Amino acid sequence: MIAFLRGQLRGEDDEAIVVDVGGVGYQVLPSAATKASLLPGEVQLHIHAHFVTDEPLRLYGFSTTSERSLFRTLLSVQGVGPRVALAILAGIETEDLVRAIATGDVARLKQVKGVGGKLAERLALELREKILAAGAGLGPGVGAGKGRGADGGAAPSSAVPIGPLGQVYGALVLLGYKPVEIDPLIEKMDEKRPIPDNVRGALAALRRG
Repeated sequence: MIAFLRGQLRGEDDEAIVVDVGGVGYQVLPSAATKASLLPGEVQLHIHAHFVTDEPLRLYGFSTTSERSLFRTLLSVQGVGPRVALAILAGIETEDLVRAIATGDVARLKQVKGVGGKLAERLALELREKILAAGAGLGPGVGAGKGRGADGGAAPSSAVPIGPLGQVYGALVLLGYKPVEIDPLIEKMDEKRPIPDNVRGALAALRRG
């Protein structure tokens, strides 16, 4: 299975680009954000290879693993294929999408072009727990107790929180942040504060470094 491609950008049209890897041209359908970020010359893309019986293999490309992860999460929802998933990613900022799913904000999801009421409800219902699961399954030491790091020191360690703070935690992990970055922020959060406010506050703190 193709996990990533690194090569020369050789051409593009409205939907696809061509990446020359060792003399072989791979046609890739990038997300809107990824396509906008590409510059002439060498590119590297994280790939999702999608195969359906009686249809050709299609490669979807993303500049970050977190965007690819979100794309794959969207595909798990009934009625969401690759093109719909790309349209959703193009129609809403990643942070807004994750926050809307984590908080069950159906009204915000319905504002995305191509997302009707039923699909918005499915996204909110089916993906909230998957966002939490993403948080539970990533990062060294998460939910595993204390251990040793690769340098022999203490490895980062924490249990994934439950309840509203768990939703905040999962949203931040799905956006690509590591448990070692998130844990200190979670410890300072007020569980009674609205989830969107906690997510916004955490993102602001992470951007400040």
